[in-house]
Amino acid sequence: MPAQDPELAAAPAPRRVIIVDDDHDIRESLAEVLSECGFETMAASNGQVALEALERQPASIILLDLMMPVMDGWQFREQQLQRPRLAGIPVIVVSADSNVGEKAAALDADAYLVKPIHIADLLKVLDELLP
Repeated sequence: MPAQDPELAAAPAPRRVIIVDDDHDIRESLAEVLSECGFETMAASNGQVALEALERQPASIILLDLMMPVMDGWQFREQQLQRPRLAGIPVIVVSADSNVGEKAAALDADAYLVKPIHIADLLKVLDELLP
């Protein structure tokens, strides 16, 4: 068996975030800020697009809006949990709904943030949930 390159073995896994939100401006803004903070980003306009993207390239964490066309956050989460390869990816629910905490708990999400998202809060949650 060939020896593994020590630099490759020590390389950390990418901190890849998928932003699932039907609002183009929110997706673009979050992707720009997170990229500047050293994260790899992916974006999806609804849950169906997100599932397809995650099957091709899994993310380290999911930022999930709840209200979206085609496949909303509730439907996405149900599908995510049924797919063994995706079920363990942590989810942060993001919503303008004042009951977002209750909804995140009902979805068994790992965290939640209220829109508008404060970047400092987002970075704190990402640091808590990612290695």
